[in-house]
Amino acid sequence: MLGNLTFDELVQKVADGNVDTVLVCMADMQGRLMGKRYQAHNFVTHSYKETHCCNYLLATDLEMATPDGFDATSWQSGYGDYVMQPDLDTLRMLPWLEGTAMVLCDVLDHHGHVVTHSPRAMLKKQIARLKALGFDAMMATELEFFLFEKSFDEIRKSGFKNLEPISGYNQDYHIFQTTKEEGIMRPIRNHLANAGVPIENSKGEAEAGQEELNIRYSEAMSCADHHIIAKQAVKDIAWQQGHAASFLPKWHQGRVGSAAHVHQSLWVDGKPAFYDENDPLGMSDVMRHYMAGLIRYAADYTVFLAPYINSYKRFAKGSFAPTKAVWSVDNRTAAFRLCGSHSAGIRVECRVGGSDLNPYVALAAQLAAGIKGLEDKLELAPPTLGDLYEADSQDEVPRTLRAATEALRHSTMLKEAMGEEVVKHYVRAAEWEQEEFDRVVTDWEIARGFERS
Repeated sequence: MLGNLTFDELVQKVADGNVDTVLVCMADMQGRLMGKRYQAHNFVTHSYKETHCCNYLLATDLEMATPDGFDATSWQSGYGDYVMQPDLDTLRMLPWLEGTAMVLCDVLDHHGHVVTHSPRAMLKKQIARLKALGFDAMMATELEFFLFEKSFDEIRKSGFKNLEPISGYNQDYHIFQTTKEEGIMRPIRNHLANAGVPIENSKGEAEAGQEELNIRYSEAMSCADHHIIAKQAVKDIAWQQGHAASFLPKWHQGRVGSAAHVHQSLWVDGKPAFYDENDPLGMSDVMRHYMAGLIRYAADYTVFLAPYINSYKRFAKGSFAPTKAVWSVDNRTAAFRLCGSHSAGIRVECRVGGSDLNPYVALAAQLAAGIKGLEDKLELAPPTLGDLYEADSQDEVPRTLRAATEALRHSTMLKEAMGEEVVKHYVRAAEWEQEEFDRVVTDWEIARGFERS
């Protein structure tokens, strides 16, 4: 991914006093930006080649705990350091933070070896595998999230009770209601565009207070980088305006969940390899093999699209979140939707992922499945028609984290594509999430059984 700032331009901005802070960031397992705020002069003179971070950042959870069971790091090994190596091609200004630039980093060990379970490395590996087959992946993600009346601090201090979204009714495509939210959404669109993230639009989504941000498609690594930067900007800018922006997939059982749909196609020499003008739907054999791989191995990589307990609360009938791992033509009840048929814009949209996914590992896992479909020339079944929530199909999307974890644990495809140690690492992360949930007594249990049991 190219940023909107060269290193020489950054040096000049620092000298002119226009930049005083550089965010030096890596993507963690949860798809968040982690790192340090550098005094800009120090960065451009001393630290632009490398800095360091504790290796627990790639073996932790949302709470920043230190779970046991990871081979990569532990208390026994002393929680040493990794090297964060800035990718200077990703330098950019962050217009919503005064005098601030940012750079993304790759993660290495002290011997200069890539840390294979680091999210950017996982995606880079699958991009290279695809390139060896002669293809480039062009991808786009949709970011769905909720805006709330109160700030994160106010909501946390209230115990996350009585949550009120910023609007009072379903605002799907609703211009008047979203006009009321332009104090947040307009700076999100414009600041991101000025940061080199190719924003297309924002819109109201299918619930009160729910927003969608759409970013123009790009090559796979740029897509993931854009996603993680946009998610950071959404939270930063909402916070600046006194509101909370949440990417929790399902914050209330009576509300629609939030997704992160992934659009994808393959290209060769700048031309779409998914398109065949002679096919009834415009689908090439390349697209059919790739999609067959996506569908056959959907269960294997579901953890990478739905990494937490809450992620699975989205998958419900009549919710626009899929329950069947099948494909259909322009049908939003399918896990895989054919979009742009009969045109060079033909692509497949994976609708399984929740708003909490890590874009690097989600894209890497889908590329791995698609590559397997290409290598084995898998045959694509005919499209499924009608309401797929009612379809008589055994191809269910895993409905719990426990089931998805077992599918990942036994995935020969992902072990071959990513390495056994990488799969084991993410299996342990999923196990830990389940263990943490299993030991908690929930409000639902207390209210249901305190008197009546």
